[in-house]
Amino acid sequence: METWGDAVRWALRPAEAGDVEAIAELRAVVMRPDLERLGRYDEHRVRQRFRDAFSVRHTSVVEVAGAVAGSVTVRPAQDGRWLEHFYLAPGFQGRGLGSAILRALLQRIDAEDVPVRLNVLQGSAAQRLYERHGFTVEAEDPIDVFMLRRAGGVLV
Repeated sequence: METWGDAVRWALRPAEAGDVEAIAELRAVVMRPDLERLGRYDEHRVRQRFRDAFSVRHTSVVEVAGAVAGSVTVRPAQDGRWLEHFYLAPGFQGRGLGSAILRALLQRIDAEDVPVRLNVLQGSAAQRLYERHGFTVEAEDPIDVFMLRRAGGVLV
């Protein structure tokens, strides 16, 4: 258990197979505004893409006071780690929880001395979160921004 904000306790627990639908629904809710802005929202596809990529082995569920508040996946990559499917329910966004979770994850990854990559949608507010934690833009296309944080990057 970790704390953030006004001593609110949060924890990461290993995902279970039964978590897939709850996380797929969370993904649809969280990503809808950005996907709609980009003209890419498809009610079925947004959920199915998560189901197709779901990895119980690499996914953690964020719990706050025993309730599911989000998820995050950290997969091995060829030269480091790939961070994906980092979603927080809207009621938990903008209050420092994402930073607290990201900081804890990056400390673990830094102990391995490897870089971590991720991608965010163009125009997503999440890009600022990642930049504050040492990620820089590596490449981009009309839909995605691909970011890199070198091993031992900045922790805020």
